[in-house]
Amino acid sequence: MSEQIGTNFPPFIRADEPRETTTEGHRLLNIILSSRRLLVVVFMSVIFAAATRPIKDPDFYWHLKTGEYLVETRSIPRTDIFSTSKFGSEWVTHEWLSELFMYSIFRWLGYAGLIAAFAAIITATFILAYRRCKEVAPHPYIAGFALIVGAAATMPTWGVRPQMLSMLFASIFVLVLGDYCRNVRTKAIWSLIPLTVLWVNMHAGYAMGLALIVLTIVSLLTDGLLLPDQSIKKTWPRIRTLCLLLAGCIGAVCLNPSGTRMYSYPFETLTSSSMMQYIQEWKSPNFHEPMFQALALLFLVTFAALALSGKRARPGELLMLLVTALATLRSSRNVPFFALLAIPLLAEHSWHWVTAQPWGQWFTKPETRETGTASALKIVLNGLVLVIIPLTLVGLRLGGSVRNQLPTETETYPAAAVNFMVKEKPPQPIYNEYVWGGYLIWRLYPEYRVNMDGRADVYGDALIEEFLAVHDGETKWRESLEKQGIRTVLVKPDVPLASLLRQDTGWQNVFEDKGSVIFVRR
Repeated sequence: MSEQIGTNFPPFIRADEPRETTTEGHRLLNIILSSRRLLVVVFMSVIFAAATRPIKDPDFYWHLKTGEYLVETRSIPRTDIFSTSKFGSEWVTHEWLSELFMYSIFRWLGYAGLIAAFAAIITATFILAYRRCKEVAPHPYIAGFALIVGAAATMPTWGVRPQMLSMLFASIFVLVLGDYCRNVRTKAIWSLIPLTVLWVNMHAGYAMGLALIVLTIVSLLTDGLLLPDQSIKKTWPRIRTLCLLLAGCIGAVCLNPSGTRMYSYPFETLTSSSMMQYIQEWKSPNFHEPMFQALALLFLVTFAALALSGKRARPGELLMLLVTALATLRSSRNVPFFALLAIPLLAEHSWHWVTAQPWGQWFTKPETRETGTASALKIVLNGLVLVIIPLTLVGLRLGGSVRNQLPTETETYPAAAVNFMVKEKPPQPIYNEYVWGGYLIWRLYPEYRVNMDGRADVYGDALIEEFLAVHDGETKWRESLEKQGIRTVLVKPDVPLASLLRQDTGWQNVFEDKGSVIFVRR
């Protein structure tokens, strides 16, 4: 059935579906009459609604403050301005354009605009993934199943954060490179060079784009070596073009405020032991945790579909899938890149397996088109059930998330303690919880600078280790606080450092609620 899909038809439209007229009115009517086409609205509404949630990411606030700084000063900071512990040290502001984007939305549309914008970015990512699914699995039940499982696997990474732009750019790379390998829209690959320029100014995840080009080259080489109907000589023209593309994209990386520094920066973060050890998303996924159950399902159903399908996957496709699977098992931060490659393979091989079963022949039948009164009734029902209700629920979800933003912020971060600091102005410098650093930067900078925040690359492994030793009340915690001249400590009430300070006569408890406590040196 998939062979019937032409490459010149718009996304989500089957080549064998009737196209009686080209007028916009009749085309719209045909879409409304097709339950299968309108299911796309349901799928994307589900993804948009799932992505619409109150902002909890601890890094969000320092991103927002950086964006504000960019707007107010019209300059990009190259050294740390937010902390006392690393003030003046190198800060590679690799997400400056994302931060400008985020603050600009916040400035005009507030939290509602940010939540909606990033939900739209996440949804756009999976619209592109669905486009490929629909080509290889014409029935929306099969394509939609692959899409929803893949999207669910990536949900732990979702949020109002620059990484979502990397996920969107990666989906474009996957789509364009996949089309090129199938000899579809071959000229589109050159658009990846300006896209790399945009990507490198928004997030250091641009390295994944380069990795996808390299993997595609290796994939074509593998196919040329292992497939009987292929050869290196036959695939060489495409490989040569991709090598030129890779060179162009590598050259484009230096077109950013940090220049050539961005060539080494991604590798420095990947080799940071403290980031791997202490930051949750850099760790391997723990499949005992509920948030990784969808990822486990994606692994299982993808490899099951590959095993059961009557169609053999290309060796190059399997290689790309296995490499990204290994990267995902090493760090949950890489889940989206594995999912973007797994989703179309899951759809394609599920389609081949299902339609090979006697009961699966139903999926290959064309959709019945009603006429007369039945047609009018279907238009009403489709419009109500597949468009109006899903979009209404999306609107309600967005409104609820916006209303819950302030309560979520107050519950997650030390809002009352910060209010106390704004009013009473305890002495500086301060020692603070790592996950509160971004929030304190947003609320207190420039009056206060933090001791530590989510910019682990700025602080380095040694300082993070020292910070955690103090937080955990290890042997030399007092000496470390004295060395840094700390005069105010803001931490959670139940951490070891808080217990030690309560017993130390050199410190006074000046504020405490159920979520935070402030100590001031006497």
